[in-house]
Amino acid sequence: MIEATPVVEHSPIEHGPVERHPFAIRHLTVTSVRQIGISFVRVTLEGADLDGFASTGPADHVKVFFPDPASGELAVPVMTPDGPARPSEGTVISRDYTPRSFRPATADSPASLELDFVVHGDTAPATAWASKAKVGDALVVAGPRGSRPAPTGMTKVLLGADESALPAVARWIAMLPENVEISAFIELDHDSDAVYLDPEVVQRAQVIWLSKGDGALERAIRGMGDSGAIDDGTYIWVAGETGGLVAIRRYLRRELGLPASRVTVDGYWKRGVAGRDHHAPIDPSDPED
Repeated sequence: MIEATPVVEHSPIEHGPVERHPFAIRHLTVTSVRQIGISFVRVTLEGADLDGFASTGPADHVKVFFPDPASGELAVPVMTPDGPARPSEGTVISRDYTPRSFRPATADSPASLELDFVVHGDTAPATAWASKAKVGDALVVAGPRGSRPAPTGMTKVLLGADESALPAVARWIAMLPENVEISAFIELDHDSDAVYLDPEVVQRAQVIWLSKGDGALERAIRGMGDSGAIDDGTYIWVAGETGGLVAIRRYLRRELGLPASRVTVDGYWKRGVAGRDHHAPIDPSDPED
């Protein structure tokens, strides 16, 4: 085992303020459903409620509300003078998703929002809905409450993700300046899901596809750090299953000694836990400084 050399902090990387958006609950209609690879379903949504929608950060998320798979009942928050409130009846079921794309209305076409769903089985609320989605179905979306812009000042960006974070990876690659060198390590259950990223996205970055399992993403990131490829102009963003990210975060923050300003590790989901709050720390025993 090669001992990692701590990175000395000379970081020019800066984070701008979060752009806040007016909160809105949007009742939308499915206008297109498309299968991508084995695991993804892309749903296009339209509706007058998209007026005023904005999503300008690479890792923005909206809250999507789903019907109960057992009863078919859909419960959504109601707007009050004090903000959103739980409905008087029903259980609200929601999950966070990064918009794949948003196209504002033009003279020739209405506004549209694309969301991508990873479909594994049909028991979870989001998967149950997405696996059966069809044109004309209704879907309720709220947010994003705010957009956090990509940092500035870096010369390299290292991205790490599983399928759940691929929409954000695609947005990162599209939004970063041309003079920023991008490397992306992506874990997949199925090699055929590599078609998710458009050719122009793959050409813009060095994309390395990994077979999921046995700590493949951690090994790849450790390899970058141990080889010296992570320098003081590198920003790192990693997202996916929470349990697999704990060791990655400890390596970056504790072994390499990178400051929080240069590392974001976001647990999008957690095995065996329904509806994990991705704002929660991935490792409560090792809080951020």
